[in-house]
Amino acid sequence: MIVTSANEFRRQIRAGWLKGDSPAVPKACFLVEPSGFRLSRQSARDNIYMDLSVAVDPDRALDQHRRLSERITACGIPAVRFPGHATTPDELFPNNVFGTIPGRLIIGAMLHPERRLEAQRADIRAFFTQLMGYEELDLSQRDLVAELTGALVIDRSHRIGYCGISQRVDEAGCRAMHQAFDLALSFRFDLKASEYHTNVIMAVLASRVLVICPDAFADPDVPKAIADAYSGRVLEITAEEKTAFAGNCIALNFRDLFMSQTAVDTLAPEKIAMLESWQFRIHAVEMDEIEKAGGSLRCCVAEIY
Repeated sequence: MIVTSANEFRRQIRAGWLKGDSPAVPKACFLVEPSGFRLSRQSARDNIYMDLSVAVDPDRALDQHRRLSERITACGIPAVRFPGHATTPDELFPNNVFGTIPGRLIIGAMLHPERRLEAQRADIRAFFTQLMGYEELDLSQRDLVAELTGALVIDRSHRIGYCGISQRVDEAGCRAMHQAFDLALSFRFDLKASEYHTNVIMAVLASRVLVICPDAFADPDVPKAIADAYSGRVLEITAEEKTAFAGNCIALNFRDLFMSQTAVDTLAPEKIAMLESWQFRIHAVEMDEIEKAGGSLRCCVAEIY
């Protein structure tokens, strides 16, 4: 079921038919390293978090990316690294292009031509289909836009999808992702015109905690309705904290929460304490060079379910 109003979403949550019967956290993840790191002029057309006038350091971006992998694996979480290509500068954000549910690889339908090239990667497809035995569901050849877990934030255990409409996803893309990710309920809503991806403004951590920036939604009742579903486990962030990518975080198990150092430095101390009170161990990773490309830590991590 796909709902489009805050009141209808509340009704479905209150009805009690949603079950926490799916894995809340991934069994592994994969990353694509930045190669010849540069800023994409195509992505900058609708990504306000980018500034094409700033200089970038490819070596520093690669070092930060490798340190992220090291921090993830140090927590006992398997992480696979794929090489990047200089012709596709946003390839270090693979979760927009590749997504999974148990036994299925989903390939997104990207807005910009450079990103459409990423969806053609035979090696990542073969890793899942030939090595892991996953079926492949390819949205990239359909007449729609669906940038997977950039546009769609998923409460995995309860199979709830939160889809913020922007240039990076349309209504057909939302329907296709609802089916591809085998969701029980999807809530489709409008982001503010300045926003490009839902996973910059909110996150659901291990299906038990919501991080959300109410200021980023077109309808102020939408974030209130979403917060109602996580009563007592909601971290509201300000527009300033959101711009520092505090919403672009990910829990890769029930304990370890990964955020960029920029996000942690910007979050109010009482909000850090709140996350820790919910039994999260926060791992802050320097990502400021990568963040010049308009995404942060969560965007770099593609989950394997």
